[in-house]
Amino acid sequence: MRLTKLRLNGFKSFVDPTDLIIADGLTGVVGPNGCGKSNLLEAMRWVMGENRPKAMRGGGMEDVIFAGAATRPARNFAEVALFIDNSDRLAPAAFNDSDLLEITRRITRDAGSAYKVNAKDVRARDVQMLFADASTGAHSPALVRQGQIAELINARPKARRRILEEAAGISGLYQRRHEAELKLKGAESNLERVDDVIEQLANQLAQLARQARQAARYRAIGEDLRRSEGLLLYRRWKEADQARAEAEDRLRAAVAAAAVAERAALEAGKQREACDSALPPLREEEAIAGAVLQRLQVQRDTLADQETRALAAIETLSARIEQLARDKEREQALNQDAGETIERLEWEARELAKAAEGHDARLEAAAAEARDAAAVLQEREERLSELTEDVARLSARFQSAQRLLEDSRKTLARAETDAARAREAVEQSQAALARAGADFDSATKAQAAAQQASEQAEAALLAADQARSDAQAREADARAARSEAEGEVSALQAEVAALARLVDRDTAEGGQVLDTLRVEPGYEKALGAALADDLRAPAVEGDAASGWVALPGYGAPQVLPAGVAALSNHVTVPEVLARRMAQVGLVDAADGARLQADLLPGQRLVSLQGDLWRWDGFRAGAEDAPSAAARRLEQLNRLQELKQDLEEASARAQGAVQAHELLKKRLVDLTEADRAAREARRDADRAMTEASRAL
Repeated sequence: MRLTKLRLNGFKSFVDPTDLIIADGLTGVVGPNGCGKSNLLEAMRWVMGENRPKAMRGGGMEDVIFAGAATRPARNFAEVALFIDNSDRLAPAAFNDSDLLEITRRITRDAGSAYKVNAKDVRARDVQMLFADASTGAHSPALVRQGQIAELINARPKARRRILEEAAGISGLYQRRHEAELKLKGAESNLERVDDVIEQLANQLAQLARQARQAARYRAIGEDLRRSEGLLLYRRWKEADQARAEAEDRLRAAVAAAAVAERAALEAGKQREACDSALPPLREEEAIAGAVLQRLQVQRDTLADQETRALAAIETLSARIEQLARDKEREQALNQDAGETIERLEWEARELAKAAEGHDARLEAAAAEARDAAAVLQEREERLSELTEDVARLSARFQSAQRLLEDSRKTLARAETDAARAREAVEQSQAALARAGADFDSATKAQAAAQQASEQAEAALLAADQARSDAQAREADARAARSEAEGEVSALQAEVAALARLVDRDTAEGGQVLDTLRVEPGYEKALGAALADDLRAPAVEGDAASGWVALPGYGAPQVLPAGVAALSNHVTVPEVLARRMAQVGLVDAADGARLQADLLPGQRLVSLQGDLWRWDGFRAGAEDAPSAAARRLEQLNRLQELKQDLEEASARAQGAVQAHELLKKRLVDLTEADRAAREARRDADRAMTEASRAL
């Protein structure tokens, strides 16, 4: 079988369509660790019909689909196509029509795998038989995977027989023989099943005959039973008819008693109507008395206010009358002064007229005096005008004061009349007030009690509000602590689950001693350098082909060089590794080369960084990539630490959840108490309002 090309699309790390050309001669793929070299071999095994997820280094078959990266989204399918040169026409007859065979396997999420050969849908069995006839296949020793060379060397005879069968080209015959044997076994089991079915049918026939006899007996018994039931029903009908007659007699007696009771009810109704007709006048009288009391109280309050206003008006008017009397006296004095001034001016005018008669010579001198007198006169006239205006103003004010005095006297008369009526109403109100005194005392006591209840309810409400606020704050803090603890637990659970899946995926099928030992944190690289991939081998017993076997200790123990500590002081290993670990020493990286020459056969030195010095002269530096065993040991230790952290975080989260639930319950109780306090406060306010209204 000549393979010419391998095409991958979405398979594991090959997210983009990739073609691997397999030319004549030797084709090699070279690259660093993790670049996907092993994925090519797994792709070939997968397209040949491999159905074991562990063989694909996954937890499920859908793990072969590209799961996405930071910059690339996940794919929904994976496809691998293998091209085979069939120019010699050596393929099976069903696929021997073309010079090139294209075998394709495609897997879609949640849909499973599908096989095609030259674009035709085929079964997985057809593809597996195609490769089996060509002495190859997914489980062929020709596909060499990691660790398979050692398995072939230590293989059992049965496994070696498989290699010879494939080399002879008869593996397909053995595959078909195996299928034929399975079909024969299936036919034998079906024949055995037919015998069981025949025996079961015979048992059923016997059972059916027994059931037929029982059915005949059932029909006979049924007829007797129906006859007996008819007699029983006739007797019950007679008894029921007799009971009906008795019930009719009791009904007639009950109807007569009901008529008597109805007449009594009618009489009682008439009496109730008479009482109801007499009740409204009494209620009306009570309402009238209440209205009269209310009106008298309002009149008492109104008359008291009117009396107060009347007394204040009397005082105001008396003060204004006194002021008007004083203003009148002042105006009279001003009028007298103005009259005297006018008389004096008239006398001066007469004297001037007398002086002017017969004294023309003195005219000029008099003219000057006249001018002076004119100036004085003008001043006097101006003064007179001002006095005249003052007199007019005072006269107007005097008239206004007289009118105000008359109005005040009228208002005083009306106020005295109103005061007389008010005193009469006060006397009437005092009588009504005396009657309401007892009610006022009881209302005062009720108001005091309601006030005290309101104050107590207010204090209880304030205390409940404060307690609820404190509980809300504590509940918010507890909720935040719970959320934080649960988030920490979720993160640890996710990390533990991911690391556990990674550890389980790397677990070998037959077991390995790597899973049975324990190493202190920090010494993983040292142990990995000392034992490397030997830790992948299982512990075996008896004549097992490959693995670790428990052996007794050395007769003469080989001592490690002076100053070298044994690595076994930091590692707990099973008994099968005790002999090996006794010859491994732990040194500093700077002392390894110096002490390597002192090693005895089988001894080796390692450092914490992963350096290795063997007795036979071989050495390995720590700068090389760490071994898979060292990485797995680190993962196991990390997984153990995460589990411990998860237990502690779970305990903290559980405590936070319990505290949060307690605080939530406390908050609910306090909220209920606050609601009850508010209802008590409303009841107290309602009682206070009713007491104030009564007061």
